[in-house]
Amino acid sequence: MTATVSPPRPAVRLGLRANLARFTLLVAVNALVGGMLGQERTVLPLLADRTFHLSAHTAALTSIVAFGATKAVTNFFAGALCDRYGRKPVLVAGWLLALPVPLLLIWAPTWGWVVFANVLLGVSQGLTWSTTVIMKIDLVGPARRGLAMGFNEAAGYLAVAATAIGTGAIAAHWGLRPQPFLLGIAYAALGLGLSALAVRETRDHARAEAALHPAPADPGHHGALTTGQVARTTSLTDRALSSASWAGLVNNLNDALAWGIFPLLFAAHGLSIGRIGLLAALYPAVWGLGQILTGWWSDRIGRKHLITAGMLVQAVAIGLVAAGTTFEVWALAQILLGAGTALVYPTLLAVIGDVAHPAWRARAVGVYRLWRDGGFAVGALLAGALADAYGLTTAIWAVAALTAVAGAVVAVRMYETHPRPARADAR
Repeated sequence: MTATVSPPRPAVRLGLRANLARFTLLVAVNALVGGMLGQERTVLPLLADRTFHLSAHTAALTSIVAFGATKAVTNFFAGALCDRYGRKPVLVAGWLLALPVPLLLIWAPTWGWVVFANVLLGVSQGLTWSTTVIMKIDLVGPARRGLAMGFNEAAGYLAVAATAIGTGAIAAHWGLRPQPFLLGIAYAALGLGLSALAVRETRDHARAEAALHPAPADPGHHGALTTGQVARTTSLTDRALSSASWAGLVNNLNDALAWGIFPLLFAAHGLSIGRIGLLAALYPAVWGLGQILTGWWSDRIGRKHLITAGMLVQAVAIGLVAAGTTFEVWALAQILLGAGTALVYPTLLAVIGDVAHPAWRARAVGVYRLWRDGGFAVGALLAGALADAYGLTTAIWAVAALTAVAGAVVAVRMYETHPRPARADAR
């Protein structure tokens, strides 16, 4: 009797070109993830004000606090779950949790329902967005990591922008509910279908890279770290990883301000829903488009200087929002804010990929995203409290100052992580 010999498994190949079809599919999935977030950007602050009549800014921002806190915690566990069970199951689970979100927003009789919907949205975004980031890093390997993160974040935030414009236009014509959230129902169904039926597991690519990974110069960065050691290294002890975590937190603190406070400021100056929707979309649109360039750029010149410049540009832009009183000034500020965020966002993720060993990279991404998306909760609480106590403009100026400090911290403390500039410096 002749034994049946199974055909050898195809060798795993790293690189963007070698995995272009799978990479492109993940870009499309992440665009749908971003669309789920974009359905709220224009409509939710106006629902809080006009439908649920929440007069206190802190109360109106509780939905963003709930979203940011749950997304941050889920990011941490998403990395560990991806290492333990694989990437695809975590991605599918995240989409299953997204399905009820637009329905809850449509039917919510009280603001508590909206807060609960954002808890589910935060868990879903933590699982889906973290996993698409990890899967793309797995596929491309070290050579094009910045470019890969640029494409990933561009897809997500261009979808945020497009959906913010779309929901603003729909709300201006048909009202704040239910029509704007029908887009979310379509996004969730399509995202779940693609993730379950078309996306393939990428954990073997991370294992292949780990087998080729050189021994780190720092013994604290070897491949056998526990989750606690990964958390400590990413949060505190490594100067690049911890600086990236701090900058990420402040960056999303700014995003919470743009999401929850800017529309209220624009409405207080008499702007229409359509114009508020345009401003709400302009910032993530510039952010999304810019990341394709800045991710590639960071692969050429390094990470640190782009992050420092991006944080300082964001600080100037936020100050311009506080100082402005017209649509044109605010539009310029939104463009600058998008440009500054584009310099920072994919580059911070590339820093994590540069430094973390492939064996614990998914957990390091999770820890970084814990800090980064914790900025939503911190920003909503800080901005809401300052707005209630001192007014909207004071809250915005305070965040501008905090952002400038974050840029200075990166300039002083972070070391360059991209191996190509590092080798050039050594020569």
